[in-house]
Amino acid sequence: MAKIMVVEDNALNIKLFCDLLTAHGHEATGVMDSREAMETALRIEPDLVITDIQLPYLDGIELMGLLKGEEKLAHVPIMAVTAYAGEGDDERIRNAGAAAYLEKPISVARFAETVARLLEETGAPNEDGTH
Repeated sequence: MAKIMVVEDNALNIKLFCDLLTAHGHEATGVMDSREAMETALRIEPDLVITDIQLPYLDGIELMGLLKGEEKLAHVPIMAVTAYAGEGDDERIRNAGAAAYLEKPISVARFAETVARLLEETGAPNEDGTH
């Protein structure tokens, strides 16, 4: 079971993402306020971080920079999601540290496949607890 932190300011999206992750055997922790994301990440030491890009206070780009700058978290893959993909956003998001990037509304199958791929690439526990 992988530990996955979801940073999303929309309550419906955070519930959807966390429910999907839980259904796939993962331990999901939702964070609705991006200002609490670093503290939560340091406490739970996630195997994967999923973050929205459009967040109040600290946007997803800034958050990725903080996560990648923290020695304990620098190795953790980040999957970015956003509803507002514009010209050049893909490159900008990947340059900020995202290992994967999905546009909203998400495809449930693509979301699950991307999570599985990122966890496999880092050797994090699978649904059945194996590596």
